[in-house]
Order: sequence, then structure tokens, then C-alpha cells
Amino acid sequence: MQLEEYFTKKSGTGVLSTADKNLNVNSAIYSRPHVLEKGVLAFIMRERLTYSNMQENDSAVYLFLDNGGGYSGVRLYLSKIDESVDEKTIQEMTRRHLSKEEDKVKGPKHIVFFSVDKILPLIGAGDTEITT
Repeated sequence: MQLEEYFTKKSGTGVLSTADKNLNVNSAIYSRPHVLEKGVLAFIMRERLTYSNMQENDSAVYLFLDNGGGYSGVRLYLSKIDESVDEKTIQEMTRRHLSKEEDKVKGPKHIVFFSVDKILPLIGAGDTEITT
């Protein structure tokens, strides 16, 4: 199964973990990634700790706990490849819509793009049937 199909069919909880240049780790709840062509993933980020860490350290891990019961899910090891502040693209990708006033109060948004370096199951180090 490819990542796009996986994230279309599954619901669950996602956690994006990042670290700053001194390797101080942060984890934050994030929705499912946007899966683009060639296995590129994108997350919309506000200017908070996760985004700040991505300015200093290009590596991240996204853990997704599937609601399917037990300990099913995936761990995606990611490398930042680009980012954008294109308002039209951000608006098209935004899943949670706030009023313009509410959105402005929360601060600027960025789209951060990642390549997938490795995919592991939620538990263990074995192979998974999910591919980019």
C-alpha cells in the first residue's frame, strides 16, 4: 500500500518529533501529512517550536498511531527538502478552516516539504507493507 492510500484510509493520531541544533527534542500533535507526487510529504506549520526546530535541523520523525486497534501504525523518518509561504497553496491544503481573524491571530503559516528516508512499523524494526 502506498502512503497516499494509507493516509486516505486510516484515521488516528500523529506526532511530529523534531530537534533543534543542540538536539533538544520536541514532539507535537500533527494531522496526517499531505502526500504529494514522488512520495513527498507536506505539513502546514505555524511559527512555533516545531517550525523553529526545522530551521535548525532538517530531520524529523512522524509517528502515526492508527485507530484500528492494538499498536498499529507507522514511523516515518523524514528530511526537510523545501518550504513555502504560498498563500494559495496553503489555503488549498488547509483542512481546518478558521475565520480570517482567528487565522491571523494564530500567526503565519508555512508549508514544509519532506522526503521520506525510511518507513518502519509502529512497533519493532521490521519491514512494513507501506511504500512511498
